[in-house]
Amino acid sequence: MPAAEIDVDVPLTRALLAEQHPDLADRPLEVAAHGWDNVMLRVGDDLAVRLPRRALAAPLVEHEQRALPALAARLRAAAPDVVVPVPVRVGRPSAALGYPWSWTVVPWADGVSAEATPVAARTAWAGAFGRLLAAVHAPAPDDAPSNPVRGVALGRRAEARDRRALDERLAAVPAGARTVARRLWDRALGAPAHDGPPVWLHGDPHPANLVVSPGRGDRPGRLAAVVDWGDVTSGDPASDLGSLWLCFDDEGRAACRAEIQARANDGRGWDDATWTRAAGWSLLYATNMLAHPQLHPRLLPIGRHGLEALLDEAL
Repeated sequence: MPAAEIDVDVPLTRALLAEQHPDLADRPLEVAAHGWDNVMLRVGDDLAVRLPRRALAAPLVEHEQRALPALAARLRAAAPDVVVPVPVRVGRPSAALGYPWSWTVVPWADGVSAEATPVAARTAWAGAFGRLLAAVHAPAPDDAPSNPVRGVALGRRAEARDRRALDERLAAVPAGARTVARRLWDRALGAPAHDGPPVWLHGDPHPANLVVSPGRGDRPGRLAAVVDWGDVTSGDPASDLGSLWLCFDDEGRAACRAEIQARANDGRGWDDATWTRAAGWSLLYATNMLAHPQLHPRLLPIGRHGLEALLDEAL
């Protein structure tokens, strides 16, 4: 039986490259990110390798390998300056090296995580993010990767079926604001369901999965890459649109939404019910980010900002 977790490091990565992509094996390797599910190593100047470190994450890399080539042309046309990690090489399990999962070589994007940048500065690239999301949200094929917690009808979420699950979520909300948060959730749950075809979804487009080239002097920052497509799936676009409250202030959110409305759904934009459901999704994301401070401390500021933005808008 394969190990549940594996220590992914430079020697293992170099050995995998030597075995399967030997032309890349002599390049400099450096661990760039050591995430909960995956380890990312920079390979030379222009590539990175993404390897699962947990069995639970292994299928997600395979979902990326299937979905991103199908989306690549649309995304390049909509946002040609934004890197999307479409695989340039695919790695396979190695019995000889004791590594049991698929892995991927992807383009490298210089920049910093958007969550490390001031919220107000993100307005500079909010439109580019909106254009990219609108391009993602095209009708998806029947065999798109499935995901039980993204893109589904809100009524299928545990928080809709079990009051205790909702109460656990709302425990992260300041006591004086829980009535407003519950009202927001009830509105989202009562909104008409998505009645169009399931669309492609990134699945998790929050600021820690966006790479930004920060501005310098009079030059504004720009969106450099949208990464971590492991939750890619299909379904209700509101699932992705919930990220707008996590990413932006009022001005940035308006700019992003305007670009989406001008391009999504064959140029018709999304109806009010979709945006009402999106606020419900954002409440789920924000409270989840606040629920695990020890495991995911970098997500706390994202959750706090998203929750404040939602509650301010709901008042």
